[in-house]
Amino acid sequence: MKNKKIVIAGGTGFIGQALVAHFGKQNQLVVFTRQGVNGHNNAYHHQLLLPAGGYDVTYRRWDGQHLEKHWTEALENADIVINLAGKSVNCRYTQKNKQLVTQSRVYATAAIGNAIRQCTQPPKLWVNAASATIYQHSLEAPNDDYTGRISHLKKDNMPFSFLDRLRFACKKTIARMRFGKNHLAYKTLDEDFSVAVCKAWEDAFAAERTPFTRKVALRTAITLGQGGVMVPYCNLVKWGLGGRQGNGHQKISWLHIQDFCNCIEWLYQNKEAEGIYNLAAPNAVTNSQFMQTLRTITKHTIGLPAFTSMLEAGAAVIGTETELILKSRWVLPARLQKEGFRFQYNTLNNALTQIIQASPRKQYHLF
Repeated sequence: MKNKKIVIAGGTGFIGQALVAHFGKQNQLVVFTRQGVNGHNNAYHHQLLLPAGGYDVTYRRWDGQHLEKHWTEALENADIVINLAGKSVNCRYTQKNKQLVTQSRVYATAAIGNAIRQCTQPPKLWVNAASATIYQHSLEAPNDDYTGRISHLKKDNMPFSFLDRLRFACKKTIARMRFGKNHLAYKTLDEDFSVAVCKAWEDAFAAERTPFTRKVALRTAITLGQGGVMVPYCNLVKWGLGGRQGNGHQKISWLHIQDFCNCIEWLYQNKEAEGIYNLAAPNAVTNSQFMQTLRTITKHTIGLPAFTSMLEAGAAVIGTETELILKSRWVLPARLQKEGFRFQYNTLNNALTQIIQASPRKQYHLF
């Protein structure tokens, strides 16, 4: 793809910078970011890709909420707008963080829709990020675009650990005693937050009317590349802690970052592509298989397991949630494959081998 105008909202993170690297030398890119553009991004303090490196990219400040003139100017006559904006879910699910995670996605989506409607020549394609987490926890069968199971109930998703279940049971009992079993405060405890935020995100996208701009939502699996989640995974392996997490049976649907970039090109070129797509490599693995493959490629023989109780304690200390690694996300890209998209990286071994071989060892602490 050459000589296109591409706008990326939330483009200073891992995926956004991979898109800049992929498209930035042969296309005109504009990146919207809440951060100060000081040469670093939020993906483990990697350097931002800048014009000095040969990239045709301009970084513009935005708040992801209030329409400003320069947004519309950037979107005017764009070929693609890609929305990746949203607060990271790698945090504790406090009420404050839940609100920030949800609002950052919903508000940014609405803001882009509003800006598109102000354009005289609106973008041809709008790709909005979504998440494969919207599907329920599954060990028995995969979820595809057509028959995937979505449940908002905690019992179908989280919690998994004994401590989680005990905490959840106590909250339900207290809420029921205070408000009664039919009160909203009691009912909302039955909702799984991750699924709720995914649904709110997709609903906000669907609600935006852009008749001259084609829209696609990508329910994306965990994305692997140089940086991002590979940094903590490789550090665990380096420290001898790269064994299974929990019982290791949970499925990991994954995606090589190159296939994310390839999919954007494919969506642009296929003018009939519209609606919701699962974006995940077709061969999911268990958590145990994932860690074993990573240990083998990095030549580490020792990988101590992390039991659920250990994960609970560790998550509380570092300010995250065990759901991010214990929920079984088993997703198939049925619609993409049916319509002709071909994955460059079909197997985890090939994907991780390429990433490890291409990564600076000292910078990412791989060995």
